[in-house]
Amino acid sequence: MPSIASRVREAPFSGIRRFFDIIATMDDVISLGVGQPDFVTPEPILRAGVRSLEQGHTGYTANAGRIELRRLLAAHLEKLYGARYDPESEIIITVGVSEGVYLALTAILEPGDEVIVLEPCFVSYKPEVIFAGGRPVVVPTKFEEGFRPRLEDLRAAITPRTKAILFNYPNNPTGATIDRETMLGIARLAREHDLFVISDETYDRLIYEGAEHICAGSIAGLEERAIVLYGFSKDYAMTGWRIGAACAKGEVASAMLKIHQYTIMSAPTPAQFAAEAALTPEGEAEVERMRQEYDRRRRFITAGLEELGLPCSSPKGAFYVFPRIAHLGMTSEEFAQALLREERVAVVPGTAFGECGEGFVRCTYASSLGELQEALVRMRRFLQRRGLI
Repeated sequence: MPSIASRVREAPFSGIRRFFDIIATMDDVISLGVGQPDFVTPEPILRAGVRSLEQGHTGYTANAGRIELRRLLAAHLEKLYGARYDPESEIIITVGVSEGVYLALTAILEPGDEVIVLEPCFVSYKPEVIFAGGRPVVVPTKFEEGFRPRLEDLRAAITPRTKAILFNYPNNPTGATIDRETMLGIARLAREHDLFVISDETYDRLIYEGAEHICAGSIAGLEERAIVLYGFSKDYAMTGWRIGAACAKGEVASAMLKIHQYTIMSAPTPAQFAAEAALTPEGEAEVERMRQEYDRRRRFITAGLEELGLPCSSPKGAFYVFPRIAHLGMTSEEFAQALLREERVAVVPGTAFGECGEGFVRCTYASSLGELQEALVRMRRFLQRRGLI
């Protein structure tokens, strides 16, 4: 029997999915684990997708996606962030942001190139770097610093083989955001060392407490180096539609489109029509409605976890909180397994997002307030039974 490629064989399965295979066998579980909105896709967006099918739009689109959608997205990014992309040649509609990560890394990496990855990070980043022939170089971020990167740590990680810096803000799993000064510092490093910056901006609209989303493509001097990955899944409650976009300049955009042509052909057509509706004023009103509800839940669960003695670095984006559990005398994996087994509450061990996630667990507040309240009741019971509060 011929062997499987070693780079694939040695990659672990997702720490999130492995854990939720266990949940699938259990009853009465409150899940604070799956990073998926509990909202159904808003009605105006749903109607647009259904209407496209009823009108017979069931064939391929242009490889890069419908030009109408690309024009809407270009206008959207310029209006919100001042990022300018030519919809004809610098935007590719993708099968979610996951495909965008794959396209970006495959387009730029030579065998052995290094990619700096900020941890804790989304579970796919390091395996995707490896699958593309590169080597991930981890730069940890810290609870005490709000899980924001330190420029001196980034600088220390750069070698002659470094090709790119890959990050995600607002961040999954920590809910951290990045400030403009830090983004400007990353831009300086990228120019100084001739690096690409791959910015996964999946949660760009889910921002709280007056925080500002900084689009990498809007930073002066970074425009040609930035690969901005835009998502509809989380902001617009469209996870199952599998629709996103990759924005890049010149030769990079062309290379990514070439890979997309040969691997995907084009993103799902009905999803593209739905995404166009998402970028209208009606769609924007729905985003704000969901954002306000997430904010209410965010404040509720953060206060509840703090009251249980589980410190949180106040999340200002996305829909996750990353409480510290290191002082409880259990590993992240032990805590998550015991909480699930004893109280039927599912959280994700922090180690699913990298080694520096040890001592933390990820909780999503993309669940109803009632579910969050019951989860906190069960967590209190769990901690009291063990004499931890």
